[in-house]
Amino acid sequence: MSILVDKTTRLLVQGITGREGEFHTRQMLEYGTNIVAGVTPGRGGESVAGIPVFDTVKEAVRACSPNTSIIYVPAIAAPDAIIEAVAAGIPLVVCISEGIPTLDMIQVYHYVRRVGSRLVGPNCPGLTSPGEAKVGIMPGHIHCPGPVGVVSRSGTLTYEVVQGLTRRGYGQSTCIGIGGDPIVGTSFIDVLELFEKDSDTRIIVLIGEIGGADEELAAEFISQRVSKPVVGFVAGLSAPPGKRMGHAGAIISGGTGTAAEKIAALRAVGVRMARSPAEIGDLVGEVLKS
Repeated sequence: MSILVDKTTRLLVQGITGREGEFHTRQMLEYGTNIVAGVTPGRGGESVAGIPVFDTVKEAVRACSPNTSIIYVPAIAAPDAIIEAVAAGIPLVVCISEGIPTLDMIQVYHYVRRVGSRLVGPNCPGLTSPGEAKVGIMPGHIHCPGPVGVVSRSGTLTYEVVQGLTRRGYGQSTCIGIGGDPIVGTSFIDVLELFEKDSDTRIIVLIGEIGGADEELAAEFISQRVSKPVVGFVAGLSAPPGKRMGHAGAIISGGTGTAAEKIAALRAVGVRMARSPAEIGDLVGEVLKS
């Protein structure tokens, strides 16, 4: 009942000895995630919460065979950390770091695609497959296993929606935050394709926001390739044009990328659009009971 991460995940933590890295390593271990190694240059030979620390990803791969990496390093070092993980052969890399310059991410994006790995983020909360693995910073206790796949550009809205679903008894297959930056490794379309193929995901929740054209592209993909019901919400309906709203990608420019345009595009292809995050649970319930 999951995509991308599950009980077979063997997780490597890059930046494990930092404040954020150590805190979230302990949180992920408490959730039950199988963390096999950590990396911090110059700290090889130490351990954090019983997890061995290596100087390089290559050394960690040779000793512990991780298949997923999560990155908790400052933005200035994050592009190199992503490239190091991909170059070492790790197929899935999740980058939590925020503030990476867009020009740097363009180079990283194309490198990851060329090598054939998958990047989630940056500037994202990671992903959780309830009852199997938590890779990121999402609060573990708000999730429960079930048939709802959740994909979102907003970390905070993800938590709010997931908690609302859980309170109503609607569990999740996987909850994934793809990040709010202009350049991210995994798009709505990538995740929609995975949820469509996942036999245990019965309904998909898509949470968008202003800026860019990802929601419009997702609408086009849904109309052509997604057979499962989709419930959506787009944040920023009252956002003024030209004003940044937190996320680097959340800006309306040239009169395009508005919430109204995105809502209209998704509604036109049959997506049931919620007027607030709280209404998503009601719409999911209507679909599951129909």
